[in-house]
Amino acid sequence: MSRYPLAVVTGGLGFIGSHMVDLLLEKGYEVRVIDNLSGGHERNLAHHASNKHLNIEKTDICDLEPNSSAFKGVKYVFHLAGIGDIVPSIDNPLAYMHTNVQGTIRVLEASRFASVQKFVYAASSSCYGLAATPTREDHPIEPMYPYALSKYQGEQAGFHWQKVYGLPVNSICIFNAYGTRVRTTGVYGAVFGVFFKQKLANKPFTVVGDGTQSRDFIYVSDIAKSFLAAAETDITGERFNVGAGNPQSINRLVELIGGEVLYLPKRPGEPDCTWADIEKITSKLNWKPTIGFEDGVSKMIAEIDNWRDAPLWDTESIKTATKTWFQFMSPEKH
Repeated sequence: MSRYPLAVVTGGLGFIGSHMVDLLLEKGYEVRVIDNLSGGHERNLAHHASNKHLNIEKTDICDLEPNSSAFKGVKYVFHLAGIGDIVPSIDNPLAYMHTNVQGTIRVLEASRFASVQKFVYAASSSCYGLAATPTREDHPIEPMYPYALSKYQGEQAGFHWQKVYGLPVNSICIFNAYGTRVRTTGVYGAVFGVFFKQKLANKPFTVVGDGTQSRDFIYVSDIAKSFLAAAETDITGERFNVGAGNPQSINRLVELIGGEVLYLPKRPGEPDCTWADIEKITSKLNWKPTIGFEDGVSKMIAEIDNWRDAPLWDTESIKTATKTWFQFMSPEKH
C-alpha cells in the first residue's frame, strides 16, 4: 500500500481537473485520473509525464463498475468529469443527463464501495437561474436549461448517497471559472476560448449583448484549492459557493485583451450578473480567492498561442450554433 494519501480526479485531463491534479501532487498525494479524453487534453498533464505518483486511466465515467480497482484505497474523490458546454445542452439534453447525472451516480457507487472518506462534487452556479445577487447557497433553485438541470441533479444524487449510504459528500458550486488550459476546442461555449482565437486571427471580439453584463470570474487554481479544502474538512453534506465575489464586465475583459468589438443580440435566459456570496466558504473552510482578475487574464494572455488551433467564431457561425437557444429560451416560452 502506498504511503501517500490516494485521490481520484475524474476529468483530470480537463481544464479544472488538471489544475486539481497539480495541486494534489504538490501537496503529496498520489493521484489517479479517470478521463475519457472527450473534453480533456493529455498535454494538460504532460509536465507530470514521469511522475510515479500519477496514474491516468482512460475510462468513461459512465462505464465505471462499483468495484472499480481505480478507487481501491482512495481517500478522496474529486468529481470534475462531465459535459460543460451550456448552449449545446439545448440541442442534446440526453447526452447531458446521461453523463452528468448517470455518470455521477457511477462515480458515487464506486466511491461508496471503496469507502472513500470524502466525495467532492463540482456543481454549477447555473442551478440558481436568473438569481438575486450576491447569491447565497440557500437561494431558490431554478435551472434554465438542461446543462444546469443535469449538474443540479448530479449534486442532489451526491447528497442522497450521503443520506442513504453514509458517503461523506461536499459540493463546490463554481461560478465563472477561467484560467490557463481553459478549453480551446469543441462547440460554442467558453468566452475566453472564443476571444483569444479572435485576437490571434485579428478579428473583432463577438460580445453578446452590450458587454455591460458581468460575471464572477474565479481563477482555476483558486477553485482547485477550494476543492481540497472541502475534502480535508470535517464538515460534510454542504454546498459551498466559489467565486471571486467581485463581478467583472465582459467589456472589461475585452479591454484587458485589447481589440475591436462586434456586439451581438443578447441571449434570453442569461443573467445580467453572476455574483457569488462566498461568506460561507471563507468562514467555514478558511478559503479565499488569491488571484485578481487582471493578473489572471495576464497569465492566460502569456499562453495565448495555446488557442491557435481553437475554432474561429464569427457572427454567422454563432447565429447557427445558438439558433435553438433563441427558439427555446425566448421569453414567451417561459
